[in-house]
Amino acid sequence: MPHATPPNRPRRGLLALTAAAVSATAALGLAASPAAAGTPPAAAAAAGAELGGACTAADLGTRHAFVRSTEVAPTITHFKGWYVTDGSLGSQTVETSTQTVIEVSVGQNTSLNAGFDVEALSEAGASVGLDVQMKSTSTGTTSKKITWDFQKPGYYGLYQGTKKVTGTYGSLNCNRVDLGDGTWGLRWVEAADRGSYTTYTTLEEGAVRCEDAVPADSIMRRAQDLLDCAPAATGTRRTPAAKEPTAKEPAAKEPAAKEPTAKEPAAKEPTAKEPTAKEPAAKEPAAKVTEDRTDRTAGTRAALTCAEGFYKIGTPDKSLFWTAPPLLQGDTVQLKPSTIFSLNLDQWQMCDASEENGIVERVFVNRSSDKCLAVTERTAGDEGAALVQADCRTDDLQRFHVYRDVPGSDRIGVQNKHTGYMAGHDRHAENQPVRQYSSGRQDGSGTYVLVKA
Repeated sequence: MPHATPPNRPRRGLLALTAAAVSATAALGLAASPAAAGTPPAAAAAAGAELGGACTAADLGTRHAFVRSTEVAPTITHFKGWYVTDGSLGSQTVETSTQTVIEVSVGQNTSLNAGFDVEALSEAGASVGLDVQMKSTSTGTTSKKITWDFQKPGYYGLYQGTKKVTGTYGSLNCNRVDLGDGTWGLRWVEAADRGSYTTYTTLEEGAVRCEDAVPADSIMRRAQDLLDCAPAATGTRRTPAAKEPTAKEPAAKEPAAKEPTAKEPAAKEPTAKEPTAKEPAAKEPAAKVTEDRTDRTAGTRAALTCAEGFYKIGTPDKSLFWTAPPLLQGDTVQLKPSTIFSLNLDQWQMCDASEENGIVERVFVNRSSDKCLAVTERTAGDEGAALVQADCRTDDLQRFHVYRDVPGSDRIGVQNKHTGYMAGHDRHAENQPVRQYSSGRQDGSGTYVLVKA
């Protein structure tokens, strides 16, 4: 009979978000229309979110994960074929070798944050009814020893395995939507930020023989596949048979290694051509930026459509505003009062880059320093990393999505395009850095106002 023993089980996913069709989405505008529905109060942010569901102005600076697709695949992480005779029954410790390494990740991030990443994996597990890993971990790259009590002679496959869970996720952001009857409302919409995730369930150790009947789509069946059970079914397997696969492996692999060699010219032709076809599209912007960047500011704005005038981004009470640091005082953007001594460091020109799903990318250029609002590459994946000003260039770390309240309101939420993190701050105080948070500030403190300077 097949046997398996699961180690400790990780905690179960806590969230299950239901997706519903969003009624409509609206492109972000710089100016507010006088025809507008009333602005919802900035109450506490919603505990959950549904695609198309209502949200409030307090949610503008937040986001939530939802699962777009999920696939579950039984996977063997460690394995060893082991022959047991009548004289070797009982407990034995067998060293298994690594077959597959599964590392938990969300997007490109393997160092998971406790906000958006955990929410995405939690929902993934809940969507398929499985307990999944929701922390930075992997199944291991080294060999593993398995101790097993063998009761019958035969050819066994000792294994450690799991169910690998993969798929794609999306981001729900609160944004204004044209309701189609002359009014606007705030709704959870699918944002441009999306990616893939990988996680796995409880690790399972076991031993299985060829003659054991196991479910077709199970971890034990994957172990039987590695056991090469076809010869055993004919009764031809002997003690040396455990070594036969090892002896045959080079012969079995030679054709596999040679076939790609024979096909390589045909297989490589499209690969070689694809970069050639794509290079002009990829290189043209870089070439233009290089030429235009003789004057850095003019070059950056030449590829963008910038709004007239300048804007201030501040707390809802308009007591503190995003302010770039003076010369030689670092690069961190901080909250400061707007006074005659601000020297225009609290003023930003907004430039539109491109648009996806009705959401416009924006570049913020400081009026005084001519530098762009950015997240540094070094801290891009860090929860709570400070926003900075940097020399303007073509870089997704310098591009942001702005989510707006209904027309008539100046409230906004700001999201970095590359990281997907939302802008916010730790506390309402002068000189506090403006930071990024994976899920935003759930207390509503990530909602700001956008006012004409």
